[in-house]
Amino acid sequence: MAVLGGLLLLVWLASGVYRVQPDEEGVVLRFGAYHRRAAPGLNYHWPWPIETALTPRVTTQNLLNIGFRSAESTALRAGPTRDVPEESLMLTGDENIVDQDFVVRWQVSPGADGTANFLFNTRNPEPTIRSAAESMMREVIGRTPIEAVLTTARAQIETQVMQGTQAILDQYRAGVLIRQVQLSGGQPPAAVVEAFRDVQRASADADRAKNEALGYGNDIIPRARGEAERMVQEAQGFRDSQEARARGEAQRFTAVLDAYKLAQDVTMRRIYLETMEEILRKNPKVVIDDKVQGLVPFLQLNDGNRPAASQPRQAPSPATIAPALPGARPNAGLPR
Repeated sequence: MAVLGGLLLLVWLASGVYRVQPDEEGVVLRFGAYHRRAAPGLNYHWPWPIETALTPRVTTQNLLNIGFRSAESTALRAGPTRDVPEESLMLTGDENIVDQDFVVRWQVSPGADGTANFLFNTRNPEPTIRSAAESMMREVIGRTPIEAVLTTARAQIETQVMQGTQAILDQYRAGVLIRQVQLSGGQPPAAVVEAFRDVQRASADADRAKNEALGYGNDIIPRARGEAERMVQEAQGFRDSQEARARGEAQRFTAVLDAYKLAQDVTMRRIYLETMEEILRKNPKVVIDDKVQGLVPFLQLNDGNRPAASQPRQAPSPATIAPALPGARPNAGLPR
């Protein structure tokens, strides 16, 4: 009996040997209360019922699917998924319904306090994390329009849900660290998905038409402004040229008037000669020396030299072209 009792005592003492893996953290309980931590490797505690050891995994990230469930997957293919509409159907900020699945990655908080809280403050950690994450996701999507939920605000939603879920679990002192929240899928309910796609296509067509109109406006408006500026510049140039020409004519007239006041005879003769030069330059003429005898007068009657029928022209007399100069004959200086 003594030998048997000694063997039983040795077996009982040997039952206190345990191993803590590198991804685990050892927690020793003495009479059910937290007593100390245990480092990775071989450790020893007083056998039951004095002390017990717990070795939760603290570095492994756990995956929690919300809105769908995944079946067991094999090495060759992933298992099928099953939709859970009571978790995935949510109301958006513009009173639309969206079918949104998401995944939560979590692990035990590092440190003695985190491990102790995980072991003693939460009986079922996964349902607690699921409820907190689903509640926060519904809150964030409930104040976000459906267009942003499906397109531009996904990263922002993930960040807000992760921070909000972590805050809830910290209030519970659950000893859980949320590593990532990742949205999966996201679409309107199956009953209205086709109508929603029609709305999306109409919105895309409206944006395309608006962009085309803006492009046409950006093309035609600068050209119209350039054309208007060109017309303004041409008008200003014409105005400046007319003003300069008018000033030149006025200055020339003033110069002629000043010359006429100084020498009237010379000025009148000069005006007369310049006027006759201008008239004769534009009309055909035949010059005959009055000393030559026996010439027959020649009158050109071709169409180029014939005056227009509607406006007959008469040869002006020298007296009407310029007044007679003092001391000169009326026909002096005129070509015959």
